[in-house]
Amino acid sequence: MSAGWHWFVIIGTFLSLAAMLWLLLANRHKSDQATTGHEWDGIEELDNPLPMWWVGMFVATIVFSLAYLIYYPGLGNFQGAGNWTSTNQHNAQVARHDARFAPLYAELGAMDEEMLAHDRRGMQVGRRLYLNHCSTCHGVNASGSLGFPDLTDDEWIWGGDYDAVRTTISKGRIAQMVGWGPALGDEGVANVANYVLQLSGNPHDVDRAAAGASQFNLMCVACHGADGSGNVLFGAPDLTNDQWLYGGSLDALSRTIAAGRQGNMPPQADVLSEPKIHILTTYIRSMQE
Repeated sequence: MSAGWHWFVIIGTFLSLAAMLWLLLANRHKSDQATTGHEWDGIEELDNPLPMWWVGMFVATIVFSLAYLIYYPGLGNFQGAGNWTSTNQHNAQVARHDARFAPLYAELGAMDEEMLAHDRRGMQVGRRLYLNHCSTCHGVNASGSLGFPDLTDDEWIWGGDYDAVRTTISKGRIAQMVGWGPALGDEGVANVANYVLQLSGNPHDVDRAAAGASQFNLMCVACHGADGSGNVLFGAPDLTNDQWLYGGSLDALSRTIAAGRQGNMPPQADVLSEPKIHILTTYIRSMQE
């Protein structure tokens, strides 16, 4: 923060502590009046000072707050004598956790896929890795959602074998579906969308589908293939089935064709070790069995 706000926080904090201490001590004197003047049903409220044990506890909290502000960050840009940060604390906790479970990860990481898939501990660890790193997008049950693939079926845009899934997890994937709206225009987009519906066996406008066939062959076959069955090398999905990542309605397909899709699966190699990636890959593939 700026120097002005830095000093504003420091001065405001110490003035607040001083004001509380003054308020506490100012109420320690004994009034000349025996009561406050409040009376109800014959019961009068006495005007006695606060008990000393209560005052001592309150003063102790103020002393503790001063010690806390010296050791931990809390006064503007002052980092504290202990140099504590939440990042350092998190990293230390992660390091302790990794050291504790390193032998287990090493043991599981040394197993081949088949052995690991039948190891109860391995699948328990795999599920926890999945919940921590994948469930936010793909769902707790890995059934996916709009824009996030279902990991429990046999539809794999980039391939579903062990090496392909491991590469997807470690290096990530970026979709490269360009938008054809400027080239096709509204009519062309509608025609190609109806042709794609025809390929997948869904209800469509026959005349528009016939008009969109030539445009599909010109602009789409390089990735999706002449028969629309897709290509895992390019991450081009199969258009002949009824599984749609962004929806299979006419409107959804039209938006995809017109604007394109640039979905981004972030790489996990920078946060997961090789044994963890191996365990996670095996767990994800086990969900299709």
